[in-house]
Amino acid sequence: MNIRRSAAALAAATVVLGAAVPAVAATPSPTPSVAIPDGLYGTTDPTYDGVWRQSLALLAQRTTGVTPADRAVAWLTGQQCATGAFAAFRADTAKACDAKLMVDTNSTAAAVQALAALGGHQAETGKAVTWLKSVQNADGGWGYTPGGASDANSTSVVAGALAAAGQQPAQVKKAGKSPYDALVKLSVPCDKDGGGAFAYQPDKKGGLAANADATAAGVLGALGKGFVTTAGKTSAAPTCDSAAAATPSGLARNGAAYLAGAVADNGYLKSALPGAEDQPDYGNTADAVVALAAQGATEQAAKPLAWLEQNSAAWAKQSGPAAYAQLVFAAHATGADPRHFGGADLVAQLNATGPTPQATTKATDQAADADADKKDDSDSGYGVWWIVGVFLVAGVGIGFLISGRGRKQQP
Repeated sequence: MNIRRSAAALAAATVVLGAAVPAVAATPSPTPSVAIPDGLYGTTDPTYDGVWRQSLALLAQRTTGVTPADRAVAWLTGQQCATGAFAAFRADTAKACDAKLMVDTNSTAAAVQALAALGGHQAETGKAVTWLKSVQNADGGWGYTPGGASDANSTSVVAGALAAAGQQPAQVKKAGKSPYDALVKLSVPCDKDGGGAFAYQPDKKGGLAANADATAAGVLGALGKGFVTTAGKTSAAPTCDSAAAATPSGLARNGAAYLAGAVADNGYLKSALPGAEDQPDYGNTADAVVALAAQGATEQAAKPLAWLEQNSAAWAKQSGPAAYAQLVFAAHATGADPRHFGGADLVAQLNATGPTPQATTKATDQAADADADKKDDSDSGYGVWWIVGVFLVAGVGIGFLISGRGRKQQP
């Protein structure tokens, strides 16, 4: 809520330093090995994150009153396969998608959220949603690739896409199981270490290890929210309650309790990279802000938001369009102004990473826009939104993910 360096398999211990990316994805090369297509945001190799970063960029523009360039939208729609699925990147869209092309749930779900928000793309989003439903696992969740074991991040980003397309995620079931059922199984019990958090996936012994990235995604998934969302009804400081896991809102509250504790001391989440215990994870911190705000823990979201305002500029500049989008989502969720974010204009910085938008609204009343979107019975069936940047991760021949969330992919 994942960019991956996919070696032979999709296996990889994944950890993220900072921007939002798919559940598993490889690190984009700083020096593109393929030409950057016209209309695409960002200048790094799009092989592993093209659709993801484009979707987040367009989504962030939409929520800040920006009308994206036609060719930017056309680039995204042109990436879709006839089945409705999206791959991370298709260099040759004139060639039909075949069995050799690895399509994935994260790229597809991100594209649905962006296109639904832009409006006028019911055909594309309808086909994509149909494909997503066709690859739902029997436990109610989704893995990164069709047939892969369910993980909290993929399940949550798909839930957000379903909501964006005007559907009720809890009603989308396979073998009687919904996305919520899958998330329940990935929630760490309150009486265990990391209680309330979500695990990315169970470990090989079936244990659940708290994962901040998966938790931020899981909170939104349980709430049926997408990448962008406004703050929920303000509530008391969340605490982990075992009985609460019986409801989606309670499950989200438990996850928020874990996140609130994790950012309470320093205002940021720490990197999960070995040997980098004290290194901030900017992307995961931005995701945590969105999740906390969505759950109603606005007071607990204030400290990490302030930390991001003061410390995220260099990270966002290095990481690119999806990182700027993540910060926009964090600002939007808390009612902050993305055009005055720690002295930076995130909207202008994002726009500068790709095609010049058709139009830009100079002053946007975020709350008013959110209310208007809710009342507008258009493609965006859920309030408004949320969730790469480029960070290299050490790993002996394994892939790595570059979303605003760290996680571990099992072989």
